[in-house]
Amino acid sequence: MAAISGLIRVMEKAARKAGGRLRRDFGEIEHLQVSRKGPADFVSKADMRAERTIYDELLAARPDWGFEMEEAGTIDGADGAPRWIVDPLDGTSNFLHGIPHFAISIAVQERKLGSDDWGDVTAAVVYNPVTDETFWAEKSRGAWLHDGRLRVSSRRNPSEALIATGIPFAGHGDFAEWSKIYGAIGPNVAGIRRFGAASLDLAWLAAGRFDGFWESGLNDWDTAAGCLIVREAGGFVSDYRGRSQPIHSKQVLAANDALHSKLHKLLANALKA
Repeated sequence: MAAISGLIRVMEKAARKAGGRLRRDFGEIEHLQVSRKGPADFVSKADMRAERTIYDELLAARPDWGFEMEEAGTIDGADGAPRWIVDPLDGTSNFLHGIPHFAISIAVQERKLGSDDWGDVTAAVVYNPVTDETFWAEKSRGAWLHDGRLRVSSRRNPSEALIATGIPFAGHGDFAEWSKIYGAIGPNVAGIRRFGAASLDLAWLAAGRFDGFWESGLNDWDTAAGCLIVREAGGFVSDYRGRSQPIHSKQVLAANDALHSKLHKLLANALKA
């Protein structure tokens, strides 16, 4: 077991504090379903309250660091300081509809050496308030669920693989592109799942619950933590062209190395058609 660092403890504390409030708010959702405007407005407020809680906790712990957040946007830190990348409620639609599958995602991204550009993600926490599961990773220290080491699955044959994805919806995503990829991958795998929270899809991939994942049109705060957790669990993360970057959001393809290669071939051929 790896000793949990002070940085991960700071991140987990912030996630748990915000998660407790989200869990209580989630319990109120069912009472708001009769109101046309009520649920969406309530969820928006819950999202912003969670983000404020996380912001306050992280700012107190690292006053000179910057932020990249879903609601508040970019907040610059001191020159050369890292930044927090925060999604206070990944799986908002699930939350809104009373589906108990959502998460808080927090990542740390460092500056590139000698540059103002952003480089590697070095720490990550994905916390599910409903199941009280904390997935975490630090660069070169592995990926963990609480104190248990995570490893991506060892399945090499797509016919045995369970693949997660995100499906485009009204006003979001490229349905024609997704349909091509689904048409290529679907007939070759054991199953495809869409659970509605990319951070948890990636964390579950790291835990071996899923064998692969693809989605496009996401944001950095959706994937920053999950990408590191997958990599530290022995997986490979790239865009649809097979290129590896610190964070993948516009295009994400993830799996173990052997399965990634096979899924990438199917995906690439589909997009050529």
